[in-house]
Amino acid sequence: MSFIYHCQIELHDSMYHATREIGRLYETEPIIHNYALCYALGLIDSDKYATNVPEEDSYRYFCPEQVPKYEQHLTPLNQQGIYVTPAASIHHTSVLNTWKYANNNYHVEMEKTQKNIPSFGRAKEIAPESQFEFFIISQKDIKDLLPKWIRLGKWMSKAEVMVNKLAEAPVTEGLFTCKHPLNPLDVMFTNQVFSYDVVNMPPVSLIQNVQMRGQYYQIKEMKEMKIPARMAYYFRS
Repeated sequence: MSFIYHCQIELHDSMYHATREIGRLYETEPIIHNYALCYALGLIDSDKYATNVPEEDSYRYFCPEQVPKYEQHLTPLNQQGIYVTPAASIHHTSVLNTWKYANNNYHVEMEKTQKNIPSFGRAKEIAPESQFEFFIISQKDIKDLLPKWIRLGKWMSKAEVMVNKLAEAPVTEGLFTCKHPLNPLDVMFTNQVFSYDVVNMPPVSLIQNVQMRGQYYQIKEMKEMKIPARMAYYFRS
């Protein structure tokens, strides 16, 4: 038996992550990657979920280097039977902020400059009160363990999480279309994918409007939304 949770996020601050960089413009796509959600929800390096993360890979108190360790951190969730999908926008608005900085060469020892040349950039962020939705599929009931408040993006923006446990959905097999964004690495090993739209974003570009063949859950509470079954975290070898 699988527990399926429909989760909604409401932003209380502007959310920023650089999905794409166009010259001096840093744009935030209105989609939240499922890797980011796992960290934000506290599923990584938590005694409640993953109990066998090596101490040298722990991010609980201190991050000694800026090197991602997605495989080491997410593989224990496969062992726990917990999977989180990316989050799609229910409705959102964007704000454009301009920031400036100065050339600080005069602070460098033995280097002189007569000019202090300002520069600038623009960040397109997702505004407060924007809402997103995603799904959690778990082999055990974890609703009471999920946090009410989380932090997202480079600014650690505050967001509220609302969790609704859905009725048990039978597993069906056949040709179907999933409109919700998915991580392609997590579905292509267990499903036959025919067509999709790409959402370019690091560290793994997502896909949506995916036509595929395989096993899926048909969620009747959401206009018969279809979510692939047997999703797990896979990584490039």
